[in-house]
Parts: sequence; structure tokens; C-alpha cells
Amino acid sequence: MANIKSAKKRVLVNETKAMRNKAIKSKVKTVVKAVETAVANKDAAAAADALKVAIVEINKAGSKGIFHKNTVARKISRLTKAVNGIA
Repeated sequence: MANIKSAKKRVLVNETKAMRNKAIKSKVKTVVKAVETAVANKDAAAAADALKVAIVEINKAGSKGIFHKNTVARKISRLTKAVNGIA
């Protein structure tokens, strides 16, 4: 453990940020899984609805700096391509 007060604070702040990042990444994985499940079941309507939710969550994570902008674009592109491939 750190001895200096500012170092102790950094440890606490980093733990808080890590928990926040972990929660947001988990949320993104959940919504992505929902889209992939709908695609696997060939349910176009459910996949389209899940895709809208997924795009919002992925963009939020990107705007908060959790994902790089290119990672955001890649994830959205792959999901969209999968959903469009159903029809």
C-alpha cells in the first residue's frame, strides 16, 4: 500500500474507475450477446430491436473512453452486417 496521501487517493480513484469501466464493458457484452442470439435464431425483428439498443450502449462506452473510436465502429459494423445478413 502507498504511504503518501495523494498516492493512496490515486489507488482509490483507480479502483472506482476500474469498477465503472468493468460494469460498462459487461453491459456492452450483454447487449451484443442479445443481438447475436437473435441473429442465430434468425429473428429479424428482435435482432433489429436489439441492434438499436446495442448501438446506443456501444457509442456510450466509446464516448466515455472505455473503447477506442475504431473499436466502436468495428463492433457496430459487424453487428449491423450480421443483422442485415438475416433478411
